[in-house]
Amino acid sequence: MSTDKLFDPLRHKEVAATAEERVRQWFISVLLGECAVPSHLMMSEAPLQFGAKKWRADILIYDRSGKALAVVECKRPDVDVDRSVAAQALRYNLVLDVRWLMLTNGVKTLIFRRDGNAFRAFGSLPKYEQMLCQP
Repeated sequence: MSTDKLFDPLRHKEVAATAEERVRQWFISVLLGECAVPSHLMMSEAPLQFGAKKWRADILIYDRSGKALAVVECKRPDVDVDRSVAAQALRYNLVLDVRWLMLTNGVKTLIFRRDGNAFRAFGSLPKYEQMLCQP
């Protein structure tokens, strides 16, 4: 494999090794390893549509019935994980109605869990089984 490409295990192909893609692939490995998310229940670069607007979520995690459970927004390491990144993930949530939002630039990772109609900061990276539990 060439150095300017990375293998995406979710898309089953090599992709350009951009700074954001490196973060996405790192976080996929975290989700697979530390969080024990089954690979067949994740999708990278998932297409979404809201009205005429088309978006792509960096990573989606699904529950066992195939409903979106979490959206992950990845940024390059030099991009702050701030309100604008959260707003982007919340826009995706208009379509997805997920329980979890995860934002990362590879240096800083923020996790949010739905609490009623709001998302609240969650202190640590949850295991997949924990993601499935209702609040």
